[in-house]
Amino acid sequence: MAQSNKPVAFITGGSRGIGFGCAKQLATLGFDIAINGMRDESDIAEPIEALKALGANVLYCQGDIGSAQARDSMLAKIKGHYGKLNVLVNNAGVAPKERKDILEASEESFDYVVGTNVKGPYFLSQAVANWMIQQKSKDINGGFYTIINVGSISATVASVNRGEYCIAKSGIAMMTTLFAARLGEYDIPVYEIRPGVTKTDMTSGVTDKYDALIEDGLCVTKRWGFPEDIGKAVGSLAEGNFSYSTGQVIMVDGGLTLPRL
Repeated sequence: MAQSNKPVAFITGGSRGIGFGCAKQLATLGFDIAINGMRDESDIAEPIEALKALGANVLYCQGDIGSAQARDSMLAKIKGHYGKLNVLVNNAGVAPKERKDILEASEESFDYVVGTNVKGPYFLSQAVANWMIQQKSKDINGGFYTIINVGSISATVASVNRGEYCIAKSGIAMMTTLFAARLGEYDIPVYEIRPGVTKTDMTSGVTDKYDALIEDGLCVTKRWGFPEDIGKAVGSLAEGNFSYSTGQVIMVDGGLTLPRL
């Protein structure tokens, strides 16, 4: 066991993309880190070493957050290693394996996307929230506790060729509201960060499309978003800088969703 004197953050999907951007920022701010992913630990040596180079102790928790058994196993591993958890960043998510019009999309695709993107974070948050309540009641660790959900502008911006993804992200929005309302009595704030068009593995196949749209004025800030943009927002929330703003949505979309004429 490596009981930590630092605050501990668990970032799902933390070995790549937005999740890794969040993990790097939290490591820079002095957090010890647990990250989750589906790949073997041997395949993510580079991001783990990068986080360690920032001064963090790093624990890798392999598994599918859509699986109850995997979630239990990951939290048990964090408890055994660190003995505590201050911050949960629900970031892991999947896109449909094949984009299809909502008049043709399959039930299998819906179950796959919603199971990973909503059911997984919902029940992981339930388990973590109960653990955080226990920690606060015993006052054994002190510090600040929070849950941060990484949503998407797709919660409100319709994409009819990936309806299951939009529905999942709108579910994350309500999940944030629900947990913020429920955990208020324990002074555990819950937030949603809503990224816009962000340069990650998930968007690599639509680079040309969004390059052109951004050039034509899709975003007020005329560039792609980067994982570091989301990481900076997560870091500020995790440090407790907005502890009186529970339940709020932080837009990190370059002004894409601003109403404009």
